[in-house]
Amino acid sequence: MKKTWGICCIAIGTALLISALSIVLYNMSQDKSGGAAAKEILVELEKEIPETESSGNSEKSDLFSEYEATQQDEPTVEIGGQTYIGMISIPSLQLELPVLSQWSYPNLKLSPCRYKGTAAGGDLIVAAHNYRSHFGRISELNSGDEIIFTDADGKVYAYETIQTETIVGKDIASMEFGADEEWDISLFTCTLGGQSRVTVRAVLISDQG
Repeated sequence: MKKTWGICCIAIGTALLISALSIVLYNMSQDKSGGAAAKEILVELEKEIPETESSGNSEKSDLFSEYEATQQDEPTVEIGGQTYIGMISIPSLQLELPVLSQWSYPNLKLSPCRYKGTAAGGDLIVAAHNYRSHFGRISELNSGDEIIFTDADGKVYAYETIQTETIVGKDIASMEFGADEEWDISLFTCTLGGQSRVTVRAVLISDQG
């Protein structure tokens, strides 16, 4: 009896290990394919966005399913039937990614997406999957780290990170307004459990173009 029970425990343990390994391998595959898709899009996007000459001017239930995105008046570029508002760069994480105009679950598998707002309006919120090739490492950003957004017309917005916070998945007001509204761009991604959102806030330090 003890021998049979021991064999059953080993079999169950083996099955659980195989299941866990399958999940890890699936996530790695999704991360790899998401990163590859974003790189391909970025190559095409960089061809479409004009280079900017510096002007020296400066100015200062589920979260996704419960927010109804609104159309924004802003420059866009169409590539492969998808509409992009520009690209985002995070030098300290060595990331450069395209940003889709509207979020959807299929779109999030390709690249970061505009969740709400615009760079020109000072209220841009960008969402992405927690793939390491997308926003999986934004929790590593420190105060003062630079975030750069280049819109479809080639205008460059440079931001400085001021804080990182974790927001409950259904707390739309906190995502939209934050603690004090003193930010111009937010980046967010799901935590590993998917119940909360790691959110990075940054303020505009210059715009050019």
